[in-house]
Amino acid sequence: MVTEGAEEQKMKRRAGRKKKKRYGRKWQTAGLYFVFPGFAGVLVFYLIPFLDVVKRSFMTALGNRFCGLANYRTVFANTAFRLAAGNTIRFLAVCMPLLLFLSFAAALGLREVFSQDGVRYALFKSAYLVPLSVPAASVVLLWRLVFDGHGFLNGVLTAMGYPGKDWMNTESAFYVLVFSYIWKNLGYVMVLWLAGLATVPETLYEAARVDGAGKKACFFCITLPCIRPVIFTIAVISLLNSFKVFREAWMVAGSYPQDSIYLLQHLFNNWFRDLAMEKIAAGAVVLAGMITFLIALMYRWGEYSRIPGRRDWREDT
Repeated sequence: MVTEGAEEQKMKRRAGRKKKKRYGRKWQTAGLYFVFPGFAGVLVFYLIPFLDVVKRSFMTALGNRFCGLANYRTVFANTAFRLAAGNTIRFLAVCMPLLLFLSFAAALGLREVFSQDGVRYALFKSAYLVPLSVPAASVVLLWRLVFDGHGFLNGVLTAMGYPGKDWMNTESAFYVLVFSYIWKNLGYVMVLWLAGLATVPETLYEAARVDGAGKKACFFCITLPCIRPVIFTIAVISLLNSFKVFREAWMVAGSYPQDSIYLLQHLFNNWFRDLAMEKIAAGAVVLAGMITFLIALMYRWGEYSRIPGRRDWREDT
């Protein structure tokens, strides 16, 4: 009797597992149906055109003859490309750390000060998003009012006894561009940080405080490990958004701005105007490769930071 009962239970468990597998496959198939329209759009409008760009980067502009790496050699030998690539890398190296640090500090401060006051918390969070909603043309008008040779900033400096300067036609134009990018994106990235911080369970902090953990230990051993996926996502979004600053720079200074703010987007725009398609194709592949390398580097950094062996928070108390 015992043996028969055990056999019956085994059969029921097997039937249950088969049923779960059948339903699991069904849900997976249903999920593919939902993903397919979006994937089809990406395939048609992004992947296939990019593959065509890769093919054109190895072809001549006239005749579509295979020319090997000649287009890439032409691009890398181009002085304008080297200038634009250097400025773009410099812009990323300055803006990315500044934006991530300042937005994270603003998110922590806002959460610490107004966490108990929901109305003020929502009000300040919305206020930080206002620069993101300002049209590019309005930002350009603000630039000209403030940084023009006869603008507000020079007026203030002259009133204080200091000489004014042409901000947009000197090396200072680079820092004006950096300030504009951070001013416009700070609130958006801060909201992303706040969303990531909200996913950390409060019970973890309460348990750590009961065991004697301080704010520093809670931050490094609870907050940072829990928001690690958010760090990677925010870094990638900020990297991609940094290439959109071209609009303001082009509307202020045109196709040939001051050398310090001559970015890759300016170069591609000028090549497109001259119909230098082989250069655009090769440059686009190089730029895509650079972005992919940076994203892979950030991803690997996130993976290495998960290596076990981190100190226990009790060692910091």
